[in-house]
Amino acid sequence: MIEHLRTHFNKDYSKAKQTRVLSELTQVTGKAPDFQISQSPIFLTLALKQKLKETCEAIIDQVFKLPSSLMDQAVPSHLKVPNCSARPHFLAIDFALCQDKEADVIPQLIELQGFPSLMAFQYELTKAFVSTYPFLESLEPSWDLSNRLELLKSVLLGPYDPKEVVLLELFPQKQKTQIDFALTEHHFGIRTLCITEIKKEGKTLYYTAQGKKHPIRRLYNRVIFDELARHPHLDLAFNFQDDLDLDWVTHPDWFFKISKNILPELEHRYIPKSYRLSEFEKRDELDTYVLKPLFSFAGSGVNLEPTQSDLDQIKDPENYILQKKVRYAPLFKDLESQYSKAEIRLLYLWPDNAQHPVLFDTIVRMTKSNMANMDFNKKQALWTGSSAAFFAP
Repeated sequence: MIEHLRTHFNKDYSKAKQTRVLSELTQVTGKAPDFQISQSPIFLTLALKQKLKETCEAIIDQVFKLPSSLMDQAVPSHLKVPNCSARPHFLAIDFALCQDKEADVIPQLIELQGFPSLMAFQYELTKAFVSTYPFLESLEPSWDLSNRLELLKSVLLGPYDPKEVVLLELFPQKQKTQIDFALTEHHFGIRTLCITEIKKEGKTLYYTAQGKKHPIRRLYNRVIFDELARHPHLDLAFNFQDDLDLDWVTHPDWFFKISKNILPELEHRYIPKSYRLSEFEKRDELDTYVLKPLFSFAGSGVNLEPTQSDLDQIKDPENYILQKKVRYAPLFKDLESQYSKAEIRLLYLWPDNAQHPVLFDTIVRMTKSNMANMDFNKKQALWTGSSAAFFAP
């Protein structure tokens, strides 16, 4: 069935249809994606879908049984933000798509994050693919919920009016993800502001629009601390470490708590073994591991071929892990009979009143390189870039 779908799509594809996909993404807000969009979705089996879901459930169960002290110690003391929530509003769990000895497709955990991703954008990308290729409508598009936007709205806004909620970023107009910001405002009325535009009176943050002050009750935080650290001379009206009268969605501490920091604690047949560099002893097996900084973002700082010399130069080994290498499988045949690989991210939302996170969507990254992040893909290469997943028997 899956091969049939690939053959169908490849015959149906045209550059004109890819232009239509991109046009549909752009026309909603007037903004075009600032990153590569794959010309093709991926087709996976329902059996793999079940493996992904069961693995994520096992991961979530293990994560929230870990001692709170283990996660708390991951937050650098100078970056701790007051009033951390009991749980994150977002979970993003990334898997490489690999093959076992029987050539069955299996997931292998790459990393996980307690941080938001491109939820509003992914919703529109899946819609654009279905609109352009109607046969996709009969397939299962990830974990489709009839109330998907309502669920996301409830998580982002909570009990507040949209005017009281701000999507916070550093120089949002320069971020490659700005199309997601625009779509978030389009669907939910949440204004995107740079951290430099925020003002403070006492414990209250506010912004000014049309000459009127608007108090901020809830911050949809998209600021990455290591990006902020690159601009030490910014004139900011507040610090993240201030005791503020507002809700975070999600609280910044969760960026550190749920991260590569906890990978060494997790066990499952689809989780490659990881070690903290400070505890790693298998030096004779170094070529079978990938070196990763704990809190890098978008693949920054990952070393696919670490050497002993590389390790010797690291002054803070407690901030790195070594993760057993996995082999991404070339699964997705393009028009030139070349094959792409892929990584799939499962997105969970955790509403304020829910006892358990809700599986919301998937994000796919297709690649022909050794890394799936968009920055590592050759521009306009066939079947590479951000994509969507569809499932069938």
